Amino acid sequence: MMELDAATFMLQWATGGLVFLWVTTRRREVGIGYGWLLRGTYGLFALIAAVLGFLVVETNWLRELSSVGVVVATGVALTVSVQRRKAGVSGQRALAEQRSERVAAMTGIDRVAQERDLSVAEFPPRLDLIAPLIGLIGVVAAGITGGDPAWLSLARTVIGALFLGAVSDAMLLGHWYLVQPGLSRAPLLEMVRWTGVLWVPQVVLLLIPPGMVAVLNGTVDDGWGGMLGWFWVACAVTTGGLVWLTRRALRERYYSAVMAATGLLYLAILTAFGTDLVARALIAQVSP
Repeated sequence: MMELDAATFMLQWATGGLVFLWVTTRRREVGIGYGWLLRGTYGLFALIAAVLGFLVVETNWLRELSSVGVVVATGVALTVSVQRRKAGVSGQRALAEQRSERVAAMTGIDRVAQERDLSVAEFPPRLDLIAPLIGLIGVVAAGITGGDPAWLSLARTVIGALFLGAVSDAMLLGHWYLVQPGLSRAPLLEMVRWTGVLWVPQVVLLLIPPGMVAVLNGTVDDGWGGMLGWFWVACAVTTGGLVWLTRRALRERYYSAVMAATGLLYLAILTAFGTDLVARALIAQVSP
């Protein structure tokens, strides 16, 4: 079985989201506020996971301690980022200066360069790796004890964490282009590409027996005459289709293409969570 556990789910979401925060921040292109947004969000998710684990569901001490560790590590990274905010982000600053020079060459209008405190070191992206590495310990612990066979439960839990994190960060990053419209599309394309890559093992692992095949062939009664099983199929297929459409949209040169891609990612995050959560609920009924 694969248990439907809220504490595990929230830790998965936080861990996966923080993994792909590092994937983005390591590029040194996205504004510093994006890191603040995601660290605050996923740190809160990890805190919720710890509270649920200690007070609501059956306690898994390694998972709960890992959740607390994620909260602390995320808080430290956020604090360091705020303290070093005056250093800015090198890639963002270089792009702004390059475009300012181009405008000045064409119009003769000089733009005031971004201020930077040279006495302050730039935020090191490697700090964003500490929290997800701690979270991975708890995700693995939850996966191993989450059902039989243990290898399948572990694989589903780890891949599920990465899949949910990738699609969530892709959607949030798409919105960040409203704040930083001059940002290149490379970071968003990378997140969309990761979402598409992870969609494959996510769906395959959920089909492997004991899994969604038992629901689709009627071995497990979903309580809705098989409708939930086919709803899961629709969510899975639609998620893959939306990711493909997003990549196609980002090929267009106009800025509106980024907003269209973000809208598609809004839908993708809904169907992606349907793919994961509906399967969890149904597979929990499958006997090993």
